[in-house]
Amino acid sequence: MGKIIAIANQKGGVGKTTTAINLSSALGFADAKVLVVDMDPQGNATSGLGVVLSDESASIYDVLIGRAETKSTIRPTKIENLDIIPGNINLSAAEVELVTEMSRETKLKKALACVRDEYNFIMIDCPPSLGLLTINSLTAADSVLIPLQCEYYAMEGLGQLLNTIRLIRESLNEDLELEGILLTMFDPRNNLSKEVQKQVEEYLHDSIFNTIIPRNVRLSEAPSFGQSIIEYDIKSKGAASYIELAKEMLARLP
Repeated sequence: MGKIIAIANQKGGVGKTTTAINLSSALGFADAKVLVVDMDPQGNATSGLGVVLSDESASIYDVLIGRAETKSTIRPTKIENLDIIPGNINLSAAEVELVTEMSRETKLKKALACVRDEYNFIMIDCPPSLGLLTINSLTAADSVLIPLQCEYYAMEGLGQLLNTIRLIRESLNEDLELEGILLTMFDPRNNLSKEVQKQVEEYLHDSIFNTIIPRNVRLSEAPSFGQSIIEYDIKSKGAASYIELAKEMLARLP
């Protein structure tokens, strides 16, 4: 049975989609079978993996509202072993449309039940909010990976997210675990980055990944070419860090 990991943080610009794309790609290159689920209405994980949707293309939105079967929406990417269920702006409407639905928080969990045995990992790229789409993602997941940007407001909102995870665990998904906190955009020349690292290690030292993602121009450039960093520049520091993160995650498997 595949492991479902939600990549979540209600703050935008912290590296959620970058991590979803590049960690999944690195795992795929390591011969793990991976599915990315793009739950962000911006659809950046979809475009960042080079998948182009037409107006008629089905997305995870169609699955959530019951208009499409899960397997019919899965698209291959250019990377071997890596598939995606795309997302698009229609997901913005799902927040409203699902409000009156019964068991609305478990729609994604039920949708992924029929495919999880076909993958080693299912990575859910969550939107930058704690709304219904993120709640669905956390309810469907086995664990949560939290990217945390090494900047001044990094710790702001982390407590709120951890509290949301606790509430989800108490009411909707008692098996939900914290996969780990991933420090992103780390600049070793910057005292602020080191201070954030020190704070996180002080309060959550048991939950931090050993791998740290550096601030890297090549990581920022890759999505504009519809490529992961592994495809775009495998010799870059950004690629090396995500390859190390993939190794760390594979080593955790039972």
